[in-house]
Amino acid sequence: MTTTPDPADTGAGAAAVDLPTDHERRLHPLSWLFVLVSSIGRFLVPLVALVVLGGRGEDSWQLAAAGIGVAALVVGAVWRYFTWRYRIGSDSLFVRSGLLERSLRQIPFSRIHDVAVHQTLLHRLFDVAEVRLESASGDKPEARMQVLRLDEALALERLIRGRGEVAAPDAAQAGPADEGDLLLSLPTSEVIRLGLISNRGMVLVAGAFALAWQVSPDGGLAEAMARYGRQAFGYAGSLALGWVGAVLGALAVLAIALVLLRVLSVLLALVQYHGFRLAEHGRRLTVSRGLFTRRRNSVPRRRIQAWTLVESFTHRLFGRRSLNVDTAVLGEGNEERGLSELAPVGTPGRCDDLVRHLLPQAQWPPAGWQRLHRLAWLRLSIGGAVFALVLSAALGWRFGAWGLLGLLWIPWSVFVARQHARRAGFCVDNQLVAVREGWWSRHWRFAEIGKLQALQLRQGPLDRWLGMASLWLDTAGARQVSVPLRIRYVDEQEARALMARLGPEVARRPLRW
Repeated sequence: MTTTPDPADTGAGAAAVDLPTDHERRLHPLSWLFVLVSSIGRFLVPLVALVVLGGRGEDSWQLAAAGIGVAALVVGAVWRYFTWRYRIGSDSLFVRSGLLERSLRQIPFSRIHDVAVHQTLLHRLFDVAEVRLESASGDKPEARMQVLRLDEALALERLIRGRGEVAAPDAAQAGPADEGDLLLSLPTSEVIRLGLISNRGMVLVAGAFALAWQVSPDGGLAEAMARYGRQAFGYAGSLALGWVGAVLGALAVLAIALVLLRVLSVLLALVQYHGFRLAEHGRRLTVSRGLFTRRRNSVPRRRIQAWTLVESFTHRLFGRRSLNVDTAVLGEGNEERGLSELAPVGTPGRCDDLVRHLLPQAQWPPAGWQRLHRLAWLRLSIGGAVFALVLSAALGWRFGAWGLLGLLWIPWSVFVARQHARRAGFCVDNQLVAVREGWWSRHWRFAEIGKLQALQLRQGPLDRWLGMASLWLDTAGARQVSVPLRIRYVDEQEARALMARLGPEVARRPLRW
């Protein structure tokens, strides 16, 4: 790995600023403006509603209510600037706030799991940044500093990073705090590949469609879609191409839609992941990315609780994978918090190299994978068979005998289940518990045994009849992910033996997070 300073750390101001200890500091003088903008963003919908409804003369009182609301937000923002202070102690950060009801919050450096430096276009215009300090508990950041000078924000990040490592029992400094080992950077070509692989465009279009459906008058969107559909089919019919022309036209529209969605996904990827950089600073990992809004997250390596390698069908088309991690930082609604992506896109070999570098005590990939129960395919196909029966019944009620076509889903679900069971497996050694699953879309999920918190043996009636069981393994931060760590549908005796083996190991090893 090459030692390279982060571009955000190389500015002269960022390198020269000094943060004295035991001295209270205020936020940036313009912090009230950013607090105001943030508050207005949260109350934008009711304020707009008041202004729109207040446009009529008889409802002018609503304009006055909107003005009073904005004035209250301004007073609150200015009030926060004059009553909010922070102080750096020898082993903690102290935050004092309030005037009538005062509070003093102490945040030990060793308990700070993530230091996030956030810059929007407005932040960059004024050369400032927002700093968020995250821990493993609570549904919001331990401290949110809106806003600091950029050089002060970066200096605070380096100070917390360095002192947090000194306070940690397994800390090891690897050089100056403003330098790091570059582990991964994504050139523009790789970010474009990420956009082609991902479905971010589809998610955005679906969200926009749902919003339009909610705000449009009753039936307005459906009527518009039906009208344009009739016009399109009428135009196709005027060409006298028959049903072949209609099918070709529909395929052309579908192809254009898919191309536009991929273009949108590429644009979103460029906005979110431009300049992606993963660096190692001693025992901490730092990720920075973003085109317009710059995000920078720094977390200790020991906070990583579990790992996930993802390889969808489109990943395989481009010969790529993604490496994600779970940390102990909890999320709040849809707000992005903590560090979750170590390699948004990379070759399989590059992702494996990252895992081996960050988990040097473990063997990756595992030497041998154990197979599932010989009837695991049958258990995996049950859901598809039930869906086929429900679908066939619904289609039969609507279309009569043609509804039996829904039963064709059963052989497909059996085929998918067999492919899944053939590829799936698990491996347990002295350091790792690893599981691989999937066929069309594949993933590898693994965690260190020392990061496990609880084990659960699960059996349904069908599992007991087939002589199989599943072992569910919990880690901190598992609620953030859609893929839990679980060993599914193995022989019952083997599952109980695994639980008897892992239980004492988990109880014996201290939980380091």
